[in-house]
Amino acid sequence: MKLQITVEGKTYEVEVEVLEEDDGARTQGYGQYQSFAPPPPPMSFPTSPLLSSDGNTPASKVCRSPVTGLVIKVNIVPGQQVQPEELIMVLEAMKMETNVTAPRASTVKCVNVAPGDSVKVNQVLVEFE
Repeated sequence: MKLQITVEGKTYEVEVEVLEEDDGARTQGYGQYQSFAPPPPPMSFPTSPLLSSDGNTPASKVCRSPVTGLVIKVNIVPGQQVQPEELIMVLEAMKMETNVTAPRASTVKCVNVAPGDSVKVNQVLVEFE
């Protein structure tokens, strides 16, 4: 079988001999890749109820830090009423700001951080009544 190929603008005529024909065999096209690495395992998160810093407050009454970072702004004070998804504070992690919002309508019982404080993942930021 004769083929014509072009390499760097020059055209060549080449002869190719097919040694074996296998109708069931498929070849991958140029530029297609197949990954043989197994998929990464799914991430798991604790399913047990988390308690606040005092060990007695249920997880539904606290707001925890989603990242390790720095508190940039606190928009709430104890006794303040908040609505679901209301911005309660802003954290900075790796030069990116993360908005922390109220999980539900509630009254703020205690704010455990202030602007400039460093926080860790899952640290209790706010306790609600």
